[in-house]
Amino acid sequence: MSGAATTTKPGGGLSRGAKILLIFGGLLLVSVALGVIFGSSGKNDVYQPQNEFKLDPWITIKIGGIDMSINKAVLYLALASAATIFTLRYIAKRMQERPNRVQTAVESAYSLMKDNIAGGNMDRKTATKWFAFIGTLFLFIWFSNMIGYIPLPTNTEHKIDIFGVGIPAFALYAATANISVTLALTLVVWISYHVEGIRAKGFIGYLKGWVPEGITGLTAIPIFGIEVISHFVRIISLSVRLFANLLAGHLLILFMGGGLVVLLGVAALGVFTLPVAIAFFMFEVLLIATLQAFIFSTLTAIYLGESVAEHH
Repeated sequence: MSGAATTTKPGGGLSRGAKILLIFGGLLLVSVALGVIFGSSGKNDVYQPQNEFKLDPWITIKIGGIDMSINKAVLYLALASAATIFTLRYIAKRMQERPNRVQTAVESAYSLMKDNIAGGNMDRKTATKWFAFIGTLFLFIWFSNMIGYIPLPTNTEHKIDIFGVGIPAFALYAATANISVTLALTLVVWISYHVEGIRAKGFIGYLKGWVPEGITGLTAIPIFGIEVISHFVRIISLSVRLFANLLAGHLLILFMGGGLVVLLGVAALGVFTLPVAIAFFMFEVLLIATLQAFIFSTLTAIYLGESVAEHH
């Protein structure tokens, strides 16, 4: 009687703990069955999961010593750019007095960019001037992140043979999981806020603003030096934060979704790793993609607002 009470509810249904045990037991039975049927093919030393992020040129273009080849990163950047342009044109031209669901979602994103990101971190004049840049940056990074979770036929290393034609296999890839892309975005931001600060205060006045008001004499020298270092550290922190989060998320999905099973050659592991991969996928899509776009654009707004502020 006591055992039944712990596994059933008063209404006769199973308790939460019992349901979890049943699910785990079912997964264990399926994994054992797979292990018996397929066994282990041994460790796979040929499969290289890191090649998912390797950028092989599709169309080789070299101008002097500069490699301008077209690869899958260029494709993903083009898709994100097209989505950003379409959204901004939609905001500008297709707003109606009685909004539908799409317009309501677009207006919510517009309010987030205008009031929270730009307006919340810059004075009104600076926010008005730089809102278009901040909004475009947010949307571009968000679309880049989100498109990275859509399976597209970009895997040219493992092609699918369809009627004798080698078609690239479906794969997940994000342009923002490439440090070159995030570094380029960061350098645009870094140069922009320095130029804006010099325009607002003059070169000497802008550098003076790096030392907190009230600090004079020899004490100001190390403070100024620390501030110089902090501005260069921003290049690393801003670019690596976005790159590392997207790369780590894609690697976790890749390994849990099948990479680990292939590497170890144990099909039974897929019963446990696939649910984890799905959980990681949902977590990345619903939270990380938007959060990283928000953080990057918010820090950009903070740096721009700080550069023109009267006091450090």
